[in-house]
This record gives sequence, structure tokens and C-alpha cells, in this order.
Amino acid sequence: MERSIQDGGDKIRVCLVSFIISKAFEKPLSNLVNILCSLSDDIYIVTGNVDYVTIKTNKKKIHSYENYYKKNNNGLVQFIRYLGLQIRISLTLCKLSKRIDFFIFFMEGVGLFPMLTVRLLRKKIVWILPSSILMKNTELHQESLHGVFLQLQTICSVLSNKIVVYSPNLIKEWNLEKFRDKIRIAHEHFLDFTKFKITKKFDERTRLVGHIGRLSEEKGTLNFVRAIPKISKENETKFLIGGDGQLMGEIDAYLEKNRLRDKVKLVGWIPNDKLPEYLNELKLIVLSSYTEGLPNVILEAMACGTPVLATPVGGIPDIIKDNETGFILKNNSSEYIEKNVLEALNSSKLAEISSNARKAIERYFTYENAVETYEKILDELMD
Repeated sequence: MERSIQDGGDKIRVCLVSFIISKAFEKPLSNLVNILCSLSDDIYIVTGNVDYVTIKTNKKKIHSYENYYKKNNNGLVQFIRYLGLQIRISLTLCKLSKRIDFFIFFMEGVGLFPMLTVRLLRKKIVWILPSSILMKNTELHQESLHGVFLQLQTICSVLSNKIVVYSPNLIKEWNLEKFRDKIRIAHEHFLDFTKFKITKKFDERTRLVGHIGRLSEEKGTLNFVRAIPKISKENETKFLIGGDGQLMGEIDAYLEKNRLRDKVKLVGWIPNDKLPEYLNELKLIVLSSYTEGLPNVILEAMACGTPVLATPVGGIPDIIKDNETGFILKNNSSEYIEKNVLEALNSSKLAEISSNARKAIERYFTYENAVETYEKILDELMD
């Protein structure tokens, strides 16, 4: 293109499709909407759950279409409801199609019916993958289900004009090699550095180790929890676990059984506006995940000068350079977590890493950088 979207070109009309929305997914969705506000005068949002939709932006022309979805413990009922949600969203997209240039799918799952509907309407699709549908759900370790979801992911990849992932590392990790020509590397992460900042000097913090995020198997949460007894025996280290999820009850029972109540504070879900307070108390934060895209909490922790110890999955190795801007956890077994937490806490470079982490985030995770990247992707579709 001779002119980009922002540099005098026509403003695009965008429809953002996103479902199912969890608490952890609310912030990335809000960020993406704000990025698109710089590239479009007219944004349509179709979501799957009214409970968590709180988009904060000053943009006036935002049209919201909410298709309510309620989870059910019965697998068959939940599947039927999920299909019903896709049908309702597909019908909404049909009604909107004449007003839209591009449809952007940003979701924690697969939207086969809506994507197929959009392509039948001869509209272009950008599919942003915040996580892998193959890796996110623990039941996908079953061979039969893995094959089904692999086929669904492949179909959605074929239907998409562009596929956006957070890191080149994810192309192979998420079985997307055959779609390399469509793939672009981008993220919707940017931080408010007046909010996420260092408010407590690093040398004034106690030996408090945190684990913040969804309490689920793919996050390696139980591995972290099972490392706590041995770590706590060797020194005065204490622990904070923030988040909610299906493992909350099991974690609570483990802490009770192993008499760890005085060592571990289980605080539940932490609202984003309260998160800087917690991060500024930590000496180290651990993410022992099996799979990730690019966890926002890592960036928020680094902005608060809190060193991160994390597994090298997804976009994490692009951000954390071992013993420079954080620590890489090469194995997320409980034994390895125990060993690496103690090594990190006793590192002579810990304070230096705290400072390096803040500088790295300030340099790369600005709103302007995020807008520029997405502008280039959407410009390609206009050619």
C-alpha cells in the first residue's frame, strides 16, 4: 500500500469476535479493542459472555453484541450450548457483514461456524491465537480428542487470511508450520507504566514468592504447590498464590494437609487495579506452565521490578533472557522448581535482574508499538 491506515488512508470498519471470555481474558480483549480504536472509527464487538465484558475506552463508535453463554457441568449440555452460541454469533455476523471490512477472531477456543459464515460472505478473517486449543484443555491429552481438535484448528487456519501468534516459537509448538505464509507475529500487550511501576524498593522486599494466574493443570500450578514444603523448610521464604480455577479446592486441601497455612497465603482472584500492590511485595514470581501464549502477568511483574522464573514456552523466551531479565525454568517438575526458586532467590544478580526487567518492558511494550504492528497486518489485507 502507498498509504497506511493511520497515515491518511481510509479508516477500516472492524468486527471483533471473541468467546468464551474468562476473567484472565478480559484484559487482553480490552487492550486489543483500544489498539483497534486507533485504526478504526467504527468497531463492532461480538462476545460470548456478558459477565466479563467491561471494555474501557474513550472511543464513541463501539457497537457491542453479546451472545450469552453459561457453562454446565454436564458435558453434553455444555457442548450443545456451545454450538448454540456459535449459531447465534454466526447469525449476528450475517447481519453485520455489509458494514464490516475485516472480521478479527480473538478467542479462547475455536469458532468454526462463525469463521465459515464469514468466508461464505466473502469477507477477510484475522485469527489471533492467545492460546492453543490443542494444549489449553487437559482432556486433550486423550488421543481421540486431540485428533478432533487438531482437525478443527486446521480448518480454522485454512479459513483465515492471516493468523497472528505471539512468538515464532509457537508456530511449531501449536502445529501451524503448514500455514507459515499466513502467520504474523504480534501481540496486544501494552502497559500503563504509571500504574505498573516500582513502588517498593527491591531490597526492602521480604522473601515472598508468588504464583499468580489461572489455577489449572496446564499452568503447572500443582507442581509449584508441591515444591513449597521443601523450599519453606530451608529458609524463611513465604508464598502467595493468586487466582482461581478448577484446582482451587485441591490446592486448599494440600495446604491444610501439609500444615502450610502459616507459609502460604491463598488470596483468590486479584483485580487488575490491585495487582501492582501484590507484585511490589514479591521477591520472585513463578510461572511453571506447560503451555502459554504471552502471559500478561509476566510483563506486569517485570514492570514492577519483580524477577520472573518461568518455563520457556510460547513467547516467554522472547522476553526473558536467563540471568539477564529473569530466569528460565527448563523443567517444571516440583523438584526442579524447588531447586530453581532457591537458586534465583540466592542469586547475587537478583537486584540487577529486577532493574533490567523494568527497562526491557518499558522499551518494548508500549501502546504505540502495539498499534504500529497491527496497522501493518491490517494494511496487508487491504492490498
